[in-house]
Amino acid sequence: MACDPGRVLIFDTTLRDGEQSPGASLNLEEKLAIAQQLARLGVDIIEAGFPFASAGDFNAVQRIAASVGSPEGPVICGLARAAAVDIKACADAVAPAARRRIHTFIATSDIHLEHKLRKSRSEVLAITAEMVEYARSLVDDVEFSCEDAGRSDPEFMYQVIAAAIEAGATTINIPDTVGYATPAEFGDLIAGIDAHVPNINQAVISVHGHNDLGLAVANFLEAVKNGARQLECTINGIGERAGNASLEELVMALHVRRSYFNPFLGRPAESVEPLTGVRTEEITKTSRLVSNLTGMVVQPNKAIVGANAFAHESGIHQDGVLKNRLTYEIIDARTVGLSDNRISLGKLSGRSAFRARLEELGYNLERQDLDDAFSRFKELADRKREITDRDLEAIVSEQVQQNDEAIYTLKRVQVSCGTGLQPTATVSLITADGAELTEAAIGTGPVDAVCQALNHLAQVPNELVEFSIKSVTEGIDAMGDVTIRLRHQGVLYSGHAADTDIVVAAAQAFVNALNRLLAGSHSQPLHPQKTPLPQLGELPLHQRPRV
Repeated sequence: MACDPGRVLIFDTTLRDGEQSPGASLNLEEKLAIAQQLARLGVDIIEAGFPFASAGDFNAVQRIAASVGSPEGPVICGLARAAAVDIKACADAVAPAARRRIHTFIATSDIHLEHKLRKSRSEVLAITAEMVEYARSLVDDVEFSCEDAGRSDPEFMYQVIAAAIEAGATTINIPDTVGYATPAEFGDLIAGIDAHVPNINQAVISVHGHNDLGLAVANFLEAVKNGARQLECTINGIGERAGNASLEELVMALHVRRSYFNPFLGRPAESVEPLTGVRTEEITKTSRLVSNLTGMVVQPNKAIVGANAFAHESGIHQDGVLKNRLTYEIIDARTVGLSDNRISLGKLSGRSAFRARLEELGYNLERQDLDDAFSRFKELADRKREITDRDLEAIVSEQVQQNDEAIYTLKRVQVSCGTGLQPTATVSLITADGAELTEAAIGTGPVDAVCQALNHLAQVPNELVEFSIKSVTEGIDAMGDVTIRLRHQGVLYSGHAADTDIVVAAAQAFVNALNRLLAGSHSQPLHPQKTPLPQLGELPLHQRPRV
């Protein structure tokens, strides 16, 4: 049996792989807010980003390491290709954390070796040993991944894994990079590694997988049965293509079916000891935070955190639940932190009470951001009788989304529309240097007119690929939460905002998306899997590994 940490470790990659979801890019303040909530959630490891990708990514990982990387907090991890420049950047970025990890990887499948790396098996073996040893010289905790493990020749992969452990890897990750595996196959793959890698007892087996066939969670649970003790997952299952294995589904499956999984971890079936260190009552709060900040709406029928997860429409079901909730519910909604509690804040509430409630919801705002959010709260309290936690989340997630380096700030929007009228919008923006720009435009409706006016002001070609609006809460005075995605040169940029006036919300969301487009179009960060691996011979001498 491989090195067993005594429970299943939860490795959250929302801020790295999750952020690779099209249009889900996050700014620094948003990443910090999510990292702080992940620490409250109790994940074991936070993969904070890919530091070599860009200066922004490096800075975000470093800030997260300093902010939440306390001795009692999670391990802070950065991703690095098997290249010295990547590994050194990663080590520097995670350095402020008390517990830090470098996660390095190289592909092991023949299709990747031939078409992407253009390297032989012997070259990959040599690079693995050299780069893992270099990473281990910088940190004590090194994770190594066999990219595209699901399509790799097992015999060759066993050699690579053994070489990585010999060089100092403490965790071995087995990714189903393209989401191709089925549960039985994936379980057999993990069992084979456990049985055939001679030094596997010196490392924790981890799994990473994508949900292209909808099987990621099932694959991971089968992996646990066969020796995997770390699960790499994301909040709400976000990630590239069809996403990653969903953290909330994995954690709750292990929680609800504890008696089934206990024996696979060497425990009595009746043991009530938790299988993970996650605080389940923080799950709903974390899900909402990530959804708000990424603008990626959770589908209503999503397990655990969807709006319908604890709803009952059928009369028979309703009758049964009223008599005993266990008739049709296997999870108490309170276990995942779901409640309809309304806060007692109002027009007369002070800043201290407001801040305390925000901290409970997972937000820690700096003074200026707190002041701005408090002003928004007071403004909303004048227009809306009851303020709920969901309202606060909408207000503050928009505030967190604001960038100090934003090129445009929305000052004013006015529309004219109605039966027999041509929808017209007048919009005013403030530029970074303080100039005011105003433009008027017509459209097929008020929102279209607003977007046309904003595009005239920004003068950046883009395509509106998504406009969605949802009610934050119930009632005629509810805030509308708008998400907008723009495509520019094949890249998606998202923006979202909330307001009781949906036209104002749409205008602000569009401005937020435009600001991200303008900031992102100057320099696109590298993609870890799609960017060619640097050749060691091409590196400056001072950046080559000394091993």
